[in-house]
Amino acid sequence: MAPRPYWKGYLKLSLVTCPVAMSPATSESEKVRFHTLNKATGNRVVSQYVDSVTGKPVKDENEAKGYARGENDYIILTDDDLDSVALETVRTIDIEKFVPQDSIEWVYLEKPHYLMPDDPVGQEAFAVIRDAMEADNVVGVSRLVIGRRERAVVLEPRDEGIVLWTLRFGDEVRPEESYFEDIDEEADPDLIPLVQQLIKQKTKKWSPAMVSDPIQESLLKIIAEKKKALKPKKKVAKGKDEAEAKGPNVINIMDALRKSVEADLRGRKKA
Repeated sequence: MAPRPYWKGYLKLSLVTCPVAMSPATSESEKVRFHTLNKATGNRVVSQYVDSVTGKPVKDENEAKGYARGENDYIILTDDDLDSVALETVRTIDIEKFVPQDSIEWVYLEKPHYLMPDDPVGQEAFAVIRDAMEADNVVGVSRLVIGRRERAVVLEPRDEGIVLWTLRFGDEVRPEESYFEDIDEEADPDLIPLVQQLIKQKTKKWSPAMVSDPIQESLLKIIAEKKKALKPKKKVAKGKDEAEAKGPNVINIMDALRKSVEADLRGRKKA
């Protein structure tokens, strides 16, 4: 079963529009994660925002976004300020242009998402856009607001759906020339056939198992061994435990009630 989508909106191409849903194509939930503990007590450590001057904790309602204009001088932006710059791309992926599928360099691709129809009525429009891009071997370029920031995105047809990649902005990508300019342009031609033989011997069909994480596997093994070595805690039936805890109080109350009734009866007899 596919996970619940975290974004819903519309895919638009000229006058063709269809409702769509989007989910991240990758997940890090399977990674081994650790909590920070107090080693002396074994209790979890809680993190919180603290005022850098007063040293006092800051309540959630007092937290705000600030833009630094100088040392210890900030311009505070409210939620209303941030909402006021919301764009139409918050809910609509309007395909502005198309480019050849192999023209976008890999370094610009940031994070993949799965895009799929969100309504049976819109499946035909979705399929038409997808298949037309596939037939012309092009990808669509658009914009989408993710996390209060408008990102450039590219839409790539893939099987029955569309993969939406967020793109890095041009000023985020460093030019490769500044890193590769001192490397020899040509290799020894006599050595290339030997390396080609090695490549041929090591060439296999792609499998996700090729990118497994040995560190995580080792961590899981250590955790399993430590878990096995720990002595299981004795389980005490909750009802029994509560009865023992409440026993004396319950008995005292019953005694008090019994004595009260007996005293009341004695009082009536005397009367």
